[in-house]
Amino acid sequence: MSENSDNDDERWLIVKGRRWRRTDPALEPSVIEELKSRLGAARNAVKQAKKRGDGKDLAEARRRVDVAKNGLGERGEYWWEMSLEDRRRRAETALNELR
Repeated sequence: MSENSDNDDERWLIVKGRRWRRTDPALEPSVIEELKSRLGAARNAVKQAKKRGDGKDLAEARRRVDVAKNGLGERGEYWWEMSLEDRRRRAETALNELR
């Protein structure tokens, strides 16, 4: 699949020379907001688990980061290659798992 620069701007964000996948723009704003909130909490849990040296909690916190990022479309299958229905289902599944 060839990508043109217009699509690249919607799909990728460049920070300090590194390319990061953008959040799926088709998700409802409330879903994005909740997933990002859960992502922030999971990232904080990663930080706290590292401070404590708790490997079990660290693994669980990292798993939750991964679930949230998958739900946002920032990891896993490329959102632009999925149907809208599948993209929304992936986000809802992630939210349900993180609640």
